[in-house]
Amino acid sequence: MENQETNKKVSVWCIVSMASIPLVMTLGNSMLIPVLPVFEEKVNISSFQSSMIITSYSVASIFLIPVAGYLSDRIGRKKVILPSLLLALIGGLIAGFASWKMDSPYTWIIIGRVLQGIGASGATPIILPLVGDLYKDDDEKTSSTLGLIETSNTFGKVLSPILGSLFAAILWFLPFFSISFFSLISIFFVFFFIKVPKNEDEPVKFKEFFKKTKKTFKKEGKWLSVVFVLGVFVMLLLFAVLFFLSDNLEKLHHLKGVKKGFIIAIPLLFLCISSYIAGRKIKGSIPIMRKIILASLIMMSASIAFVGYTKNKLVILLIVVSVLGIAIGALLPTLDALITENIEKEQRGTISSFYSAARFIGVAAGPPLMSVLMKNHLNMSYIISAAMGVILLFLVFKIINEKTLKPEEKAES
Repeated sequence: MENQETNKKVSVWCIVSMASIPLVMTLGNSMLIPVLPVFEEKVNISSFQSSMIITSYSVASIFLIPVAGYLSDRIGRKKVILPSLLLALIGGLIAGFASWKMDSPYTWIIIGRVLQGIGASGATPIILPLVGDLYKDDDEKTSSTLGLIETSNTFGKVLSPILGSLFAAILWFLPFFSISFFSLISIFFVFFFIKVPKNEDEPVKFKEFFKKTKKTFKKEGKWLSVVFVLGVFVMLLLFAVLFFLSDNLEKLHHLKGVKKGFIIAIPLLFLCISSYIAGRKIKGSIPIMRKIILASLIMMSASIAFVGYTKNKLVILLIVVSVLGIAIGALLPTLDALITENIEKEQRGTISSFYSAARFIGVAAGPPLMSVLMKNHLNMSYIISAAMGVILLFLVFKIINEKTLKPEEKAES
């Protein structure tokens, strides 16, 4: 009865409010990728410096995501989410005003982006345990709501290059201000529509929190380490390729503005569709998850090796990058589900926050690595990436299986 009453409180607007958070945070980072060459020209900075506009956001998130997860357990989800969204709003204003009013705004842009990264660390990763709070003991509704939120995240990736290019075409620094505007909308939704049930449990002390986390990693560390490395690798490839594609379309194919944004959105649309389909097919089955991961890694390794070689042929390049997008799209919800469905509920929020932090390592490393490597080592970097994909394929084949993830069930049978 109590569970039914809790679920009745979860309105459509509450779900929309939760979905708005990853959407805003995705826009806050991915929207800037297609306009980085514009920033280079307007601010008079190098390709590496422009990549740091993405990286500074992500680095700030890496270290603070686990802290935000712990704080949300102690003081409440909304009390962490709302100030975090406010920081993202302030960061956008700082970067926007500096670009508008200053002759050399680069340092203040980075400061604004760091603040946005801190905001991102306290917003998006809290959604997973928040959904768990709202749908207590109802795994089906939890999974379906998380699926909608993941779709919102991937849809944000599709919208990002189009909106970023459109805003920059009006005013080159407008993307910074737009992030503040979207954050304000999300703050409004979260404040008025998310009603978090009171937590009757005693807040976990840090010593106990650390002890339980250490125990979980000791018990599940073998397969978790593979999932974490996959998370880093996938996001590194995605943001490295997006950075390269943005630069390549502008400098080699002379495509700019909204047209360029629509072209970058093509592989991201395939990523979004693939993510949605994979999320529907998983259904909690470890064998299905394993097959999706293996198939995705084969597609990823086969396609990434040819990205550099097809840089002069736009149509073939887009086909290759779209195949890569399909592979990454299928991997993302599968890796999320592996953690969500194979870690005890008490530790799910903590482990997922560490996984989110691991993914941000890839986001942070991708653009600056690509800015350095694409000058003299473009083809070799993609071939090495393909080789790393094959190594990960072998590790998944050996480690991700029912025997590893559900040893007690295997023992019973």
